[in-house]
Amino acid sequence: MNLSADHPLKDGRTAQSPLITAYRGGRPSRKPVWFMRQAGRSLPEYRQAREGIGMLESCLRPDLAAEITLQPVRRHDVDAGIFFSDIVIPLKLAGVGVEIVPGVGPVLESPIRTAADVAALPRLEEAALEPIREAVRLTVAELGTTPLIGFAGAPFTVAAYMVEGRPSRDHLGPRTMMHGDPGTWAALMEWTADASGRFLRAQIEAGASAGQLFDSWAGSLGLEDYRRFVAPFSSRALDHVRDLGAPLVHFGTGTSELLGAMYEVGVDVVGVDYRLSLHEANRRLGGRVVLQGNIDPAFLSAPWNVLESHVREVVRAGASAPGHVVNLGHGVPPETDPDVLTRVVELVHSITH
Repeated sequence: MNLSADHPLKDGRTAQSPLITAYRGGRPSRKPVWFMRQAGRSLPEYRQAREGIGMLESCLRPDLAAEITLQPVRRHDVDAGIFFSDIVIPLKLAGVGVEIVPGVGPVLESPIRTAADVAALPRLEEAALEPIREAVRLTVAELGTTPLIGFAGAPFTVAAYMVEGRPSRDHLGPRTMMHGDPGTWAALMEWTADASGRFLRAQIEAGASAGQLFDSWAGSLGLEDYRRFVAPFSSRALDHVRDLGAPLVHFGTGTSELLGAMYEVGVDVVGVDYRLSLHEANRRLGGRVVLQGNIDPAFLSAPWNVLESHVREVVRAGASAPGHVVNLGHGVPPETDPDVLTRVVELVHSITH
């Protein structure tokens, strides 16, 4: 392990925390819970902090990124902060022209569609990652014994944006490239794997206690295509951080059929979306993998008694796995009442069996 002596995993701050204990398959002192997209549009303090500031700029201003990461930890008493950033930040830091267009998502100046396009991609240099390291240092200094989870987009999801040039519903462009021009596809995936891997490493080295790889669009793939054209590169991204010894989590949406392959890229924890029960996810993974998930975000706006019963069922189902961290089966919807999330955290923490 190459972490510094004052890293939260090494100096006693987070190694015994409920989250890290659960991620490592131990018995946490309380049932850990955090939410994907817990930092963001559901919080009035977030909207105030971001007023007049573009998404990518807010990710790259260390003081602002730290403040946004900390907001839900203060408000909800969740068991982890998730680093506030975006999967295209490594592209931006490398010098690729990309912006987050409100109401659309990431849009590239020039889509990456040919071997020449891939060959012309600039390398993400270590020095460019300094704003990320600084944001993590500021965040971790405030978090105390609460761990920070580092974050990166999985190579397929990042590459899908790069090929399409913008968000897409069916990802035909990247799927066509992987079959029709596999050499160019492999070169692009190597580039995205290394960019995401360096991005994640910068966060863990600077103080994050775990890392999560998000493959938002992997659910558009069948198992064979995933194994052949995607999994080796997700593994390559994680190769950048394995020596650090922080627990690693892999999450995708619509990936019920891919869970085994997603585990096999070499992670400690598999995130499960809302489409599959944790009982069944545990069965598919052979009862040997710590799970994270999977409250259906649709329930957050349902009557409290309906939501409470659903949360209790998720906790019951998660108990069948070797370890379980409660989360949503996708991100917090922007219209969610923050007080409901706080109540969910209190409920999960109150369940002791």
